[in-house]
Order: sequence, then structure tokens, then C-alpha cells
Amino acid sequence: MLKDFFLNEVEDAILKAIKENKLGQASEYQRGTLIIEKPKNPDFGDFAVNVSSLARSAKIAPPMIANAVVENLSPKNYTVSVVGGFINFKIENTFLADAVAEILAKGKEYGRPEKIEKEKILLEYVSANPTGPFHIGHGRWAAMGSALANLLKFYGHDVYQEFYINDAGSQIQKLGNSLKIRIQQELGEKVDFPTDEIERKNYYPGEYLIPVAKKFLTEHEPTDDVQVLSDYAKKEMEECQKKLLEEFRVHFDNFYSELDLHKSGKVEESYKALMAKGMLYERDGAMWFKSSEFGDDQDRVIKKADGSNTYLTADIAYHADKFNRGFDRLINIWGADHHGYVARVKASLEALGYNPDKLEILLGQLVNLVVNGEEVRMGKRKNMVTLDDLIEEVGIDATRYWMEMRNIDMTLDFDIELAKRSTDENPVFYVQYAYARVCSILRNAVNEKLNPETGEKSPAPISKEELDDLVKNFDKNIILKTADTAKTLILKLEEFKSVIVLSAQNRTVYTICRYVQELASEFHSFYNSNRVICEDKELMKSRLALMVAIKTTLKNALDILAVSAPEKM
Repeated sequence: MLKDFFLNEVEDAILKAIKENKLGQASEYQRGTLIIEKPKNPDFGDFAVNVSSLARSAKIAPPMIANAVVENLSPKNYTVSVVGGFINFKIENTFLADAVAEILAKGKEYGRPEKIEKEKILLEYVSANPTGPFHIGHGRWAAMGSALANLLKFYGHDVYQEFYINDAGSQIQKLGNSLKIRIQQELGEKVDFPTDEIERKNYYPGEYLIPVAKKFLTEHEPTDDVQVLSDYAKKEMEECQKKLLEEFRVHFDNFYSELDLHKSGKVEESYKALMAKGMLYERDGAMWFKSSEFGDDQDRVIKKADGSNTYLTADIAYHADKFNRGFDRLINIWGADHHGYVARVKASLEALGYNPDKLEILLGQLVNLVVNGEEVRMGKRKNMVTLDDLIEEVGIDATRYWMEMRNIDMTLDFDIELAKRSTDENPVFYVQYAYARVCSILRNAVNEKLNPETGEKSPAPISKEELDDLVKNFDKNIILKTADTAKTLILKLEEFKSVIVLSAQNRTVYTICRYVQELASEFHSFYNSNRVICEDKELMKSRLALMVAIKTTLKNALDILAVSAPEKM
């Protein structure tokens, strides 16, 4: 990565200057202290490092520090200048040629770091109750989680994706009671859900259970056995959810049942383990966990006075089981309303002897769905806007991209009308159109031209074999023909490598979206100012090689987002 290259050059020069006593009173330097950026004035260069912060230890002025550092640089394929405390670098075209050559050589692997500290990661997300269709909030976790999994895999980690099925609580019985009413209605009985707001919370009166009731009656005789109805409704909802996830390009390696966790005895085992470590005590008939000893703001009940477990009890066992399955790191995506839950789960892991720092919890804000300028409210207990509805309205690509393009800790306003629009205002269209336009250029380069007046065909600007050979046996000198006019574009292509590293390390997906939008903008700007298919064949080859590099980089990024890269639009 060019940024890393220049930053390392500066840091090596600083250490050398200190060793030679040429940096004032500075006696040491800790790598990673400085940052590299782009100068606000492009005339100064392509990259800049501000060494002014070293003045405190060096006891000399920033310009003197910068010049002392520059004396220890050995410029090759770049030039250096000093402005105040800034060391500016201007790269030469050979650097640009190397960047394009790397993309063409690596293809699908372009952007993947060569060496990382590989981890075995369990990524858990969505984990919705099997009591109804996904709402659009679930859709955001699904899109973000699957894209994060793709990103971490591309980066080089071993990622295992898991969905935790919350099927052990009273909500399953509520689901069975709700199905019972829908079945009775299908049989012509005059029954309905309670109108009292408190009583109504014990049911799921959404219309999505009507087809489930119809299906049940085609397969079974009517029954008042709520357990049978609960099991049937849960199974139907799980199948509905799994089908939609696959359609939404979300692929889980495992669906982990909370009910099975209880049946396995692991919940009781975790409870006994905490008891054996002296981490529990009794108060008011309940058993409390000493979570305040591990950073929580108060102790927590894990077994109620009636002997039943709290939600925390199962979560303790579940997270312990994750580590026991051999994972190095756990990443959870939770809604922001679970913020208070983070400390207690980490506390329980530490109490059991696990490293709580190996659990990362990404807290995400929900989605405001905007239709014709008005926000649409959602909920399982009434007619609702589901993820299925949204996908049907705007498509999978737009739904995924919009869900991914803001940081997870920001509330997302999903504008349906804009997401459907085929204009530059719609970010997903803008990026996909850039990819399709690149593909069109490459097709036109190898296709024969038809003269509309004579009907005669003229030879293609370049043969397909020539284009393939151009990529396969790329001569870096070729790119020099267009390097001056394409410098900004090539630097943006090279930036993809650092975007991957930072996005993976920071667990951010939106940065990939931002990058492809910026790359699309640079491409459109270049295309509007430069003819790719032109009379000068060497210049044309240079620009066609650049088009292949753009296509490769955009495709790699869109694959991470699980957004399609259409070759025609």
C-alpha cells in the first residue's frame, strides 16, 4: 500500500536521524505515532506526513525536523518537498504502473492482505425470535452481518456465521395461542384477539399467521393442543425466515436453538460453574451473580425466586459454549437497546475464566423506513412492513446496499422512492452503472463496428485475443501512456488495499460502500474527459488495461457487499 510505504519511509528516516543525533534532543520514536494524509493543495504532492508533533521531544522547530528527516530519505520513483512541518511526497508514473500491474495480476485476490494474524471467528447476528417475519431492522442486521462476514473472510480470517434461535421463552406459547385463534377463524368461529392493550401483548395478531392456519388445516385435524400449535407455528416461521435469508444472500453455517441449549444441560452447567467459583449469592429467594465485581454497574439475577432462569442465564451458557467450541474471537451484532446487556455478558465470561476482550459486540441502530416522505412504523403485533415487503418493492441489491451504507451505530433513513430510482442520486445505481459502463467499454473494444449507411462491418478496435494478452502479459510501460490523465483514478484503485485493512480491523462495512462510490465518481470523471477507444492504439491499450483494473476492483468490493455487479443496465 502506497500510504504504508511512505509512512514507513518517514519512520525509518526518523529513527536513523535520532541514531545520528540529527533530530535535536529526541532520543526515541514510537512507530505508529504519525499519520499520512492527502495534502489539501494537490500541487504539494500526493501524500503528506506532518512531523510537527516531534517538536516536543526534539526541542527544535517543525521545519528543521522535517528537513532532518528528508536528509535520511532515499527517493526512488518519488520526489519530496517540505512545507512547514509537512513532508510531501509526489509519486512518479512508475508507481502508478506498478499499482495497475498488481490489480491485473491478482484479479479476484486484489485487495487481500498477504500476511495477517488469522483468527477463528464466530459471528452471530440477526438471532430473531421465530415468531413472525423479519422486519426491516432484522434486514439491516442480516445485510451488515453477512457483508462483515464476507469482509473478514476476504481479509483472511476463518469466519463461522451463526443464528441464535430464541425459541425457549413464553413467546412460543403466545405464537401457539395466536395460531389457535387464526385456525378458529378459518373454521368460521366468531373469535378475535383481545382489544385490551395489555392482554393483546400476549398474542401475535399479525395477518402473517392466516396462511399458516390454512396450511395447518390441510395437513392436520383441528386441535386445542397449544403445544402442537406452538411447535407447528415455530417450524413454519423458521422455514420462512431461512428461505428469506437465503434469498437475501445471507448464509448461516449454523442455526443454534436456545431450547436445545437448555435440553443439553449446558445452562445448568454454567450455573453450577459460577456457584463453584463463589460468584453467586442468594437474596430475596433469588440467586444473584456478582457481576459488579467485573465492571457491571450492579449485580444481576440469574435464577428467579420461583426457580426459573433469567435470559442472562442462557446467554452465559451460550457464550461459554462458543468459546468451548474453539473459537478465538466472538463478534455479536445486537440492537442498541441491548446496550446495558454488554457489561453483564462480559462479566460472566470473565468470571468463568474466559477473556472478555475476545467478545466484541457491535451495537446497531434501527431503520426508519421512509415512504413518500413519511416514516412507516413497524411491529409484529399489527400489520407491518416486513423485510420481504421491502425486497419486493426495491429489490435485493438496493435493499442490501442501503442497509450497509451507513455505519452500524447510526440510525438509517431508508428512502424507498430514492432506492428505486435509476439516477445518480441513488448510490447503488450509481456504482452499478459505473461497473456496467466499464463492461460496455470492454465489449465495444472487441466488437466489430457496423456502418449504418453501408451496412458494412469494420474491424474491432482490438481483438479479444489482444485484450486477453494485454491483461495476461501486462507490460507496465503501457500504462505510462495514460498515467498523467489517470493519476487520481489509479491512486483511488490502489487505495482499495488500505480500505480493506481498515474496514476489517474496525469491523466497518459502510467504508466499502463509501469507497465504491468514490471509485465510481473517479471513473465517471475520467471517462467524461478521456476517450478510451481511440485512434492511438497504444493509448487505447493503456486505457483498456485501466478499465480492466476498475472492473476487477469494483467487482471485488461489490462481492464483499453481496451486491450484484451487472454487466448491462
